[in-house]
Amino acid sequence: MISSLIYTPRLILSPIGWADIEDVTALKTDSQAFGHMLGGVRTSLKVAIEMGEDTVYWGCHRIGMYVVRENIKFGHSRFLGITGIHNRPDGRGYALRFSLWPWAQGRGYAREAAYAVLTEAHARGHDRIVAVAKEDNIPSRRVLGGIGMVVEDVFFRHENKMIMYVSTQITL
Repeated sequence: MISSLIYTPRLILSPIGWADIEDVTALKTDSQAFGHMLGGVRTSLKVAIEMGEDTVYWGCHRIGMYVVRENIKFGHSRFLGITGIHNRPDGRGYALRFSLWPWAQGRGYAREAAYAVLTEAHARGHDRIVAVAKEDNIPSRRVLGGIGMVVEDVFFRHENKMIMYVSTQITL
């Protein structure tokens, strides 16, 4: 059986759940943290609705959104943000997503968390994972390229040039 928890040298990723509602609401309602995400900044009500959807998603797909916390052996592990896999509403497929607090950015946490989730998704049988970033979102594009995802497509959404990355698992 595959565990739902993911451990990296610096992080603990756990399936998003109702115990995380306060942290996730603060993140998703913050324009600096969530302004670049598909759908943009959320209301508290929208966060609660998405929390329910994320819970169901885990049950249907065996993977989903994770909360990202520091891996501290003793003491309180700080909430850094979220990452995970979710089916894109535009039909492009299972997509890697991540959003960390601005103060946690630039330290390699997003790369570490995104790579761990991408690896886990492939281990769970998801052969093709996509990720989409605005052309001008250089930090996210660096993360996606840094974890081995490659550009597959370019498209426009609301007058923004979007870059779609892909990771495929080669099965023999």
